[in-house]
Amino acid sequence: MTEMLLEHHSTHEAKTDWWKDAVVYQIYPRSFADANGDGLGDLPGVTSKLDYLQDLGVDAIWMSPFYPSPLADGGYDVSDYCDVDPRLGTLDDFEVLVKSAHRRGLKVIIDIVPNHTSNEHPWFREALASLPGSAERDRYIFRDGTGERPPTDWQSHFGGSAWEQVGDEQWYCHLFDKAQPDLNWGNEEVREYFLSVLRFWGDRGIDGFRVDVAHSLVKDLSGPLRDQPNLDGALPLDGSDPLYDRDGVHEVYRSWRKVFNEYDPPLMAVAETWSPANSRTFLYARPDELGQVFDFSLLKSSWSRNSYRDTIDTSLTGQQSIAGHAGGNTWVLSSHDVPRHASRLALPAGVSADGWLLSGGLHPVIDQDCGQRRASAATLMMLALPGSAYLYQGEELGLREVSELPRETLQDPVWHRSGGTLKGRDGCRVPLPWTKSGPSFGFGSSHAWLQQPADWADRSVQAQENNPDSMLSFYKLALQHRRDLSALRSGEFEWQNSAPELLVFTRSPRFVCVVNFAPYPVPFEDFGGSRIILSSGPVDGLYLAPESTVWLSLDSASETL
Repeated sequence: MTEMLLEHHSTHEAKTDWWKDAVVYQIYPRSFADANGDGLGDLPGVTSKLDYLQDLGVDAIWMSPFYPSPLADGGYDVSDYCDVDPRLGTLDDFEVLVKSAHRRGLKVIIDIVPNHTSNEHPWFREALASLPGSAERDRYIFRDGTGERPPTDWQSHFGGSAWEQVGDEQWYCHLFDKAQPDLNWGNEEVREYFLSVLRFWGDRGIDGFRVDVAHSLVKDLSGPLRDQPNLDGALPLDGSDPLYDRDGVHEVYRSWRKVFNEYDPPLMAVAETWSPANSRTFLYARPDELGQVFDFSLLKSSWSRNSYRDTIDTSLTGQQSIAGHAGGNTWVLSSHDVPRHASRLALPAGVSADGWLLSGGLHPVIDQDCGQRRASAATLMMLALPGSAYLYQGEELGLREVSELPRETLQDPVWHRSGGTLKGRDGCRVPLPWTKSGPSFGFGSSHAWLQQPADWADRSVQAQENNPDSMLSFYKLALQHRRDLSALRSGEFEWQNSAPELLVFTRSPRFVCVVNFAPYPVPFEDFGGSRIILSSGPVDGLYLAPESTVWLSLDSASETL
């Protein structure tokens, strides 16, 4: 262990808060790159593409789960927290990946899934083989129901009841798929086990964790279980919901922080909480807890000036007032859980993404050019905001949501548990196109586990890498400027007055970001002699193209901003 800790220290810079303004690239390993040709992405595939990620200009990679798993939920059903799924590689492959990333200056963040295990985890098998009231069952949430009625009305996020009955007529809780039984975080053995898991991966040189459904660990299990009063609404602001955002969860993360601080530099962590951002959201980002929390408000916002401004205000104010300092903000536009924003942002007002997906993308048929414009504009705006930015693999290629996947090929449990009323998340998980031809466009040597659309040939890395007008080149330029401009690392944020179609803010007195939400060109202020650093659309004089963003310098030497 000492050698591993020394390796961790020697391969990292002294900066302990690198994550506060980092650009993090999310990798969904099964869909990134397939090195062995079996149609499934793997860890050697990720390692083979690290030069691409270094050239792209990101600071860190976040790896979605690669643990052994029966894949009932895309790897978020973990059967062994201290190993690698043999279909994706080995522990040796993982350590090669981490060392290779560090040599390129890339940090490595991995997913940890503490709310639930797989039903194939040894603990759950022991629980099913044990009697009600046993120590084995106490690691999970088993309760008696009433005949055929479950203990409470708790609902699964994937549809249907959050309870599943077993042979002895007890029920176990699963807030997600029935193959993902929830752990009992009131059990000390569970708490100690996960501290050991954190150390297992910390000793292998990782730089941090993304904590899956971080707000759901601690549930009110005292006495008779309560029904959940807010199944469709926002969480209460007093921590009184029986399932989510209870005060006790912060005790868990304070104990995790002590483990993170055993490493030099300390490990970082970011909490995933999908609830609407409120005054409690940023408690997870306190320095003695995880340090950072996902705020998905920007991802959930419609293409609207007022919606974006309100979202940014809420996020910045919440972070500063609760965590006591700026820098823990996170900005996200796409992930493995939502339709890609190059398609989502093109949906007409009032059209739900779920309904559109269910129609196979036919009702309505969206304007892909509009989606690309809005996606580029939103990304350039996001990269100018204070805090860190999380990118999802393939968005730098302008990949659209694959809404037309045949229903018989769908694998997301959302599709099956909803009875076919929700199509699920497979459309954003289709494997990446690396080349213009081949059975899987260079993803691997055979067909991929989800079918790629034919038009992705023109969106492949090979098709874009030497085209200065491509989305890939645009991302590279944006990330280079973000890295080089001090204003985007530490400049103060301030709104500026503007036309009603525009959103304008500064980061220091010399850097300006202007976003045009209108479907027509809009004039913007010159600010006394500005110069364009980068724009997502044409600028004609002082007119910004429809649905575009421009970065402006008020200094002739913009690289000194």
